Amino acid sequence: MTPTESRSRAEIREEQALSEQRFPAHARFRRSHRLMRTLGLVLTGALAFVATGAGAVYYTMQGNITSVDVSALLGDAGEAQPDPVDPNAGTPLNILLLGSDDRSGVNADIGGVEEGMRSDTSIVMHISADRSRVELVSIPRDTLVDIPSCTMTDGTTTWAQSDAMFNKAFAIGWDNGGDITSAVGCAMKTVQEVTGVTLSGFALVDFAGFQSMIDSIGGVPMCIPENIESPDAGLYLSAGYQTLNGAQALGLARARKGTNMDGSDLKRIDRQQELLGATASAVLDRNTLLDPSSLLPFLNAATSSITASPELASIQNLSGLAFALRGIDKNNITFMTIPIMEAPSDHNRVVMTSEADTIWGKIASDTPLVEPVVPVEPSPDPAAPAPEAPDVVETPVEPTAPAPAPETPEGVTSAATVIDGC
Repeated sequence: MTPTESRSRAEIREEQALSEQRFPAHARFRRSHRLMRTLGLVLTGALAFVATGAGAVYYTMQGNITSVDVSALLGDAGEAQPDPVDPNAGTPLNILLLGSDDRSGVNADIGGVEEGMRSDTSIVMHISADRSRVELVSIPRDTLVDIPSCTMTDGTTTWAQSDAMFNKAFAIGWDNGGDITSAVGCAMKTVQEVTGVTLSGFALVDFAGFQSMIDSIGGVPMCIPENIESPDAGLYLSAGYQTLNGAQALGLARARKGTNMDGSDLKRIDRQQELLGATASAVLDRNTLLDPSSLLPFLNAATSSITASPELASIQNLSGLAFALRGIDKNNITFMTIPIMEAPSDHNRVVMTSEADTIWGKIASDTPLVEPVVPVEPSPDPAAPAPEAPDVVETPVEPTAPAPAPETPEGVTSAATVIDGC
C-alpha cells in the first residue's frame, strides 16, 4: 500500500474537517449578525465610553478562534440565540464618569509631564429604569463640598475635610492610596454623601482614550461660533462649521485659557457638554454601532484607556444594557451642570444651590429632569375620506386656563440640540 492508502478513516475525517474550516463563510456571517444584534445601540458619547468597557477585548479574542457552524445539523437546537438580557432591567443606574489627567506614558506626550493625578471632569450619568432616558449632570471641579474620611486599599484612612474643592477627593485617594481604586473610591464616596444618590459604578477615561475614540469615528462635526486659540491646550480653531479630529476635540474639552476664553471651568463644562452631545449624534447618525467595520475600531479605541467597575466590565451586562438602550431618542439624552452659585467664602469657588437638591432628588427617585420626548404618531392620510360626525347638541363650555408648561432646569440640553452660531 502507498502512504496515502494506509491512512486511517479517522485521519481522513480529520483532514476533511480541516478543509471545511478553511471556508466558514456561513459562520462568519452569523458571527457578524450576532455582533450587530447583541451590541444594538451602545450608550453614545460619554455613554459609549462606559458601555463598551470589555467589548473590544472580547470580540478581538473571538476573532482568533476558528469557527465551524453546525447549526444546520442541529434542528431546533440550532436556532438563533435569544436577545441579550439586561441584568438590571427595571432598576435605574447611576454611574460616575471621570476624566483623568493622568500624565504618564502616552498621556505625557499629549498633556505634558506632571506629577500626581486629578479628575477635572466629573459627571453623574443616570439611566432610567425603563431605559428611555439618559441624563448627565456635571459637577464643577471648583465646587466646595465636605469630603468624608476615605479608606485606602491598604486599610489606612484619610481625614475628613470641610469646604474643599470637589476634585480634591480623587486627588486625596491617589496621593494617599497610590492607586486608581483608592482615588475613585474616595471620589464616589464623596459624591454619594454630597448628593444622596447611590452610585452603581464608574468609568474613568484618560487623554489618549478620548482622542482615539474621536478619531475612530472619523471626527465630530461641530459649530465653532468664534475663533479659538489656546496654546496651553494646543488648540487653534477658526469660526465655522467643521469636523474636529481627536486632537482638536481633546483640546476643546481641556481648554480654559486663550482667545475668546475667560479661564472659567464652567465655560469649559459647557463646551464639554456640547462636544459630548455632538459625539453622541455623530455615533448615532453614522450607524457606527451597527456597522462591524466601524464598530470594532471604535470599541478598540474606547477600551484602550478606560478603567471601569466590575459592573461595567462584564460582557454580558454591557450587551444586555446596550440592547435595552437600542431605541433611545437623542432628545432623551440630556446634559446639564448642577445648579451653583458663588461661594460666600471665596469668589473663585462655587457651592451648590437649593435647586441642586431638587435635581439630585429627581435622580435618586428616577424622576425625569425634563419631560421625555414621546414618539409622534403618523398623521392620517389627508386623501382618506373623513368619517361622518354624528349629530350633537352644542353646549356652552366655560373657558379654562391652559395647563402650565413643565419646568425645565436651566442649562439643560440634549444630544439632538443643534449648536447655533454658524
